[in-house]
Amino acid sequence: MNTIVQHLHTVHDRIATAARACDRHPDDVRLLAVSKTKPAADVRSAYAAGQRQFGENYVQEAVDKIATLKADCPDIRWHLIGPLQSNKSRLVAEAFDWVQSVDRLRIAQRLSAQRPGNMRPLNICLQVNVSAEDNKSGLPLDQVEALALEVSQLPGLCLRGLMTIPEATDNSDKLRTQLLELKQLFDRMAEKYPQMDTLSMGMSNDLELAVACGSTLVRVGTAIFGSRNP
Repeated sequence: MNTIVQHLHTVHDRIATAARACDRHPDDVRLLAVSKTKPAADVRSAYAAGQRQFGENYVQEAVDKIATLKADCPDIRWHLIGPLQSNKSRLVAEAFDWVQSVDRLRIAQRLSAQRPGNMRPLNICLQVNVSAEDNKSGLPLDQVEALALEVSQLPGLCLRGLMTIPEATDNSDKLRTQLLELKQLFDRMAEKYPQMDTLSMGMSNDLELAVACGSTLVRVGTAIFGSRNP
């Protein structure tokens, strides 16, 4: 068993343990393996171990990887989790299954218009800046529902949920407050949009807390693939 496969098993065990600790079923929390800066060979190793959902931050790197793996790994579901510039939207619309970092109507409109008609609608999560940090992407909490209404009406998209990258802090109480605030918003919105089933929060260092706060998808890179390549 190679190192990546071992790490995958460890992360799945962490998710299962965290879910059971708060009376949730482990299957209610999905794992997104974040493969940014990692070679296609690493994705192949995780794929061979059963992993099917992968997250990428950098569009051109991801598009090259997607093309390399398309024939051998046809059922991978690719998520863009990094910022998206307008001039890269067509590449994303044509290659990805999910975009988790939508925080502007203009980007959503471009993705909708550029999604090929022979492909399923592009799954969208709205990125929310729960910590209200000036240097961080994402919508303020009080603007999320307005953008959701607009996105839900775009024909090439399917509004699936919310995503956040919370504050980098050792204050677990502060972090819990931020995550629970997003969970409350998600629950309220899911009543209006039944297709919303994804609350994407939690990474390598805080996945247990995120699961306890209601996350349905955790984004884990370092704990699976090791430190990011330069």
